[in-house]
Amino acid sequence: MNSTDPGTSAPLLGEPLPIELMNTIWADREGVHDAIADPDEAVAWLRAVSPRLAPSAPAVGAWLDAERPAGAEETALLLRGLRDALRRLAAEATEDQRPDAQSATGTRDAALAALNEACSVTPVWAMLHWPSGADPTRIVRTGDLAGQAVVAVLAGQAVDLFTGDMRPQLRACLAPGCVLYFVKQHPRREWCSAGCGNRARVARHYQRHRGTKTDPES
Repeated sequence: MNSTDPGTSAPLLGEPLPIELMNTIWADREGVHDAIADPDEAVAWLRAVSPRLAPSAPAVGAWLDAERPAGAEETALLLRGLRDALRRLAAEATEDQRPDAQSATGTRDAALAALNEACSVTPVWAMLHWPSGADPTRIVRTGDLAGQAVVAVLAGQAVDLFTGDMRPQLRACLAPGCVLYFVKQHPRREWCSAGCGNRARVARHYQRHRGTKTDPES
């Protein structure tokens, strides 16, 4: 079964964060769902994945800790736009033909433009902090809009995903009814989760059983 955080309905599978963002579109027997459809849901998802945000920035942490983060509506809109762009590029990379998994971003060029815009939506930069007598550390600073900085960080990680060694291992989960993506990190892995693997095996068994049944009218 896909794991979820109490604050978000999105499945959290331990995938790289850009893929976790893609998987905020998910499906069950009731249909396809959007786990970041409104600002509260978007902030809840960001809080759920915040321990894994790298590089982290103090301003981002303070923003996520606020009861009503400023600019949540704009951040949610940017996050959904980035998510849809990544799903379109993932479909391109995996030759994904699943009808229910199709992105709201219609073309590859539009997806690239949205991703690149998200990368530059607000400044994110590293600084060296080295107190006397202590080890040096890396501190991340952002522009004034911390919510948009989170989106820029995720977009930068997505660029790394699509240009790095993981892109050839990116997969669309082809289990019945699934719309998720995953990285095939083990040669025998074929599904996004054990639950999807079980559904796929049941479906195959059902099809084999139907194929071997004899029509009583024949």
